[in-house]
Amino acid sequence: MTHSPYKGVFSAVVTAVKDDLSPDLDLMAAHSKWLLANGCDGLAVLGTTGEANSFGLKERISIIEGLVERGVPGDVLMPGTGCCAAIDSINLTQAAIGAGAKGVLMLPPFYYKNMSDQGLYDAFAEVIDKIADDRLKIFLYHFPQMSGVPITYGLIEMLLKAYPETVVGMKDSSGVFDNMAGAAEKFPGFAVFSGADDLMLPLLKRGGAGCITAAANVTSFLNGAVYNGWVENGESPDVLAAHETLSAMRKVVSGYPLPPALKAMTARNTGQAGWENLRPPFVPLTDAQRTELFAAFDAIGTPIPAAA
Repeated sequence: MTHSPYKGVFSAVVTAVKDDLSPDLDLMAAHSKWLLANGCDGLAVLGTTGEANSFGLKERISIIEGLVERGVPGDVLMPGTGCCAAIDSINLTQAAIGAGAKGVLMLPPFYYKNMSDQGLYDAFAEVIDKIADDRLKIFLYHFPQMSGVPITYGLIEMLLKAYPETVVGMKDSSGVFDNMAGAAEKFPGFAVFSGADDLMLPLLKRGGAGCITAAANVTSFLNGAVYNGWVENGESPDVLAAHETLSAMRKVVSGYPLPPALKAMTARNTGQAGWENLRPPFVPLTDAQRTELFAAFDAIGTPIPAAA
């Protein structure tokens, strides 16, 4: 088994859109660069928080390529490329590799439910075999509450046996700590990322690789403090303090629909009202929700670094 090309802190980046709901690549690139300067090791674009499934295939490719054209390094991107149709996953993954991404985050085909491990294995194998590129590194995306299709240990074992140099890790957004910690321990060298900020430190202690989280859009500086502090000094008082604050921030933002809440906070931090734009079916926070969110976040007492 190869080692993961990625570890550390990744933000599940929100996708900026203009008033006409087309992608706003300038705004998104500026936010991406801010994240990299404030604690992030990489950027998981076009995931759940990025409203990926509200964008067509050509749009998603244009977002990946447009970020690179605007100075976001391709090798820090971990684009979401898992679609229901294998040909869409293939085309999107090839575009990500072409843009310089060292890894992609791949949902299983998620429309049909109660599929066997063999069926899901066949779906991933079709993508891997048809791409047939040694540069391809796949991180499986386990988010059964949203996809309805879990990534089981049995499926991981099958994929690692057949494709040990290609399937290199997983993002676990289930919120079930025993599942993510168990995967990190059961499959040595398989990079398991927590999808929850408050579970990153416990997972690191069990051999995890880091986190890929929505809240990191506004908490990346603390995610970075926890991860880097742990790597350098273990469970020091500073790491525990940063973890406690990070966990409090996640609890606040996760009390609201994440794309609207994180876009509202990004709009406030950047002074760019366009960040509040969302593709349906998401709707912006109400004025009352926005006020409540900001007050609860500010009460924690740790301000977000100002945007450039």
